[in-house]
Amino acid sequence: MANKIFDRDTLLDLTVNVVPLFIIAFFVVAFAVIAPFGIDPLASAIQFGLLAVPFVLLAILTYFAGRAVAGSEQSGEVYLPGQAGVRGAKPLEEDEAPAAVDPDADEADSAAIEGETGDETDDGADDADAASDSDGEDA
Repeated sequence: MANKIFDRDTLLDLTVNVVPLFIIAFFVVAFAVIAPFGIDPLASAIQFGLLAVPFVLLAILTYFAGRAVAGSEQSGEVYLPGQAGVRGAKPLEEDEAPAAVDPDADEADSAAIEGETGDETDDGADDADAASDSDGEDA
């Protein structure tokens, strides 16, 4: 699987910047198509400049923020969701991190865990049967 800079979680983090980009783009298109203030070269240049400059700057900021977020996710410590700011929270170990963070864990691993749990329950039932047999022998 190829390692992408902007994975699903990074894009979710950048939504706060992407939404204003869409809003600014909407107004650029709306003012270009409808022209509610008329067509005056100076006024239109200022109007589109006041929309285009923040759009470009926000797009650049969003790109660099995405790279920073993705880099910190790959090289930084990994905590359970919501635990990074909690005092005393311990980061996940390297061997635990993929299973704890990856929601698409292998089904074979989960089946093996369920099988172990089922075996423990069966052992407990056998112990209970043995205890009832010994109680029956005492009576």
